[in-house]
Amino acid sequence: MNILKAAMTVSAMTLLSRITGLLRETLTARMLGAGAETDAFFVAFRIPNLLRRLFAEGAFSQAFVPILAQVHQQKGHEATADLLSKTATVLFWTLSLVTLGGMLGASGLVWVMASGLQEKPESYSLAVILTRWMFPYILLISLVSLSSGVLNTYKKFAVPAATPVLLNLSFIVAVGFVSPYLDQPVFALAGAVIVGGMAQLVVQLPALKQQGLSLNIGLHWSKVQAAWSDPLVRRILRQMLPASLAVSVAQVSLIINTQIASHLPSGSVSWVSYGDRLMEFPTAMLGVALGTVLLPSLARVNAAGDGDAYARLLDWGLRIALALALPAAVGLATFSEPLTAMLFHYGKFDAMDVEMTRRTVLGYSVGLFGLIAVKVLAPGFYAKQDVRTPVKIGIMVVIATQLMNLIFVPMFGHAGLPLSVGLGASLNALVLWWGLKHRGTFVAQPGWLVFALKIFAASAFMGLFLNVVVSGVAWLELAATPALRIAMVMAVVSVAAGLYFLVLFALRLSPQMLLRRPVA
Repeated sequence: MNILKAAMTVSAMTLLSRITGLLRETLTARMLGAGAETDAFFVAFRIPNLLRRLFAEGAFSQAFVPILAQVHQQKGHEATADLLSKTATVLFWTLSLVTLGGMLGASGLVWVMASGLQEKPESYSLAVILTRWMFPYILLISLVSLSSGVLNTYKKFAVPAATPVLLNLSFIVAVGFVSPYLDQPVFALAGAVIVGGMAQLVVQLPALKQQGLSLNIGLHWSKVQAAWSDPLVRRILRQMLPASLAVSVAQVSLIINTQIASHLPSGSVSWVSYGDRLMEFPTAMLGVALGTVLLPSLARVNAAGDGDAYARLLDWGLRIALALALPAAVGLATFSEPLTAMLFHYGKFDAMDVEMTRRTVLGYSVGLFGLIAVKVLAPGFYAKQDVRTPVKIGIMVVIATQLMNLIFVPMFGHAGLPLSVGLGASLNALVLWWGLKHRGTFVAQPGWLVFALKIFAASAFMGLFLNVVVSGVAWLELAATPALRIAMVMAVVSVAAGLYFLVLFALRLSPQMLLRRPVA
């Protein structure tokens, strides 16, 4: 398999997902702005999203995919299908109980996540109701993650990468065609979450069937008992425990940050959420795409005992991350106001909201490379079924992040939260890299220093260009002509990207060095 081609496929699908995601956020910002109602929604949606990362995209994938890849390579299709059915059974019944408990305990969960909303009783009550509405999303999206892990193992990356588009389309339809008829438009968004989750699951099933597989959830007690007692399923569960700790460590910072934001001026939760959405554009296109293809690829070469290929895959991923994340970080830092204005400066989202969201984006941009590098480096541990080391590193990073919050939040308000997260991610990436290098798992290929210097030089040149453009245009005053503003922003972004690659070409950066094509 050409891993570069696979990564480009995932990145292209992720690009479509992020474009529709940004459109959904633009419409939401125009409809609701940034205030008490949006704070309530973002808090409520963050709770099932947190559990999704814990049970689905995070801990479960890290534990399940390497074991599934090993079974698929060593025992064949039938054993893979049996493991899938038993794992789906355990996941379904476990998360059904979690969902029921979450709906019953929604008030306590909202208090844990954002106790500051109690100072605004209407927002707190609304967040509790919305949490109950949206909690079943965790069950749906976990089954989606299970299906995606299987399809990625079978080298079918396109469908899993494209399914998030369905959630965004569900939001867009809800905002455009349902919310105008509701007294509280935010309930349209809650309904969109569930509809989008169901759509994502339904579209995965035919893709599984093409591989001769199905979820085949056991409904009778005998099948449930057999699934729980299966040695491979128990092995996945044992791996999930430290993996859950690894993911939950990262989510602790999210919970603490939401708590802090809920005690800051009204709108702070929303400003951070809107900035986070903009930052997810490069992190998903680069980090998620690289991590998605690297984990199963690393798991396969590890099962085959090919240490050299393992090291080359990690080196390739880190080079691509630097070559694309560094200019993206420079671009977001210098061009944050025009981007924020283009996406959100409509309707109830006013000039102050633009400025506050811009500060969030600026804070995140400092650690963008770290956020993406973690997605490359962490699979280097997970593919070897070592999840304990990332747990230890993650605990250290959470402590460091919150210590930074003590410094940066009083200085920068809500913008101190993303700044601490970004710097924490950079620390996380550095320690992960050192751990892999110390073990001999990561071995830098020749030419790294020259490669990095050229990337830094091209990024700096691009940043100077963007800085000149930003200072020469009154972007907020273009609100009366949104089409012109969109055209100008897209033109500047295109020119900046062209300048970046032109400088790299002038510096004779070898295409083979930038886009080597490892096969796994």
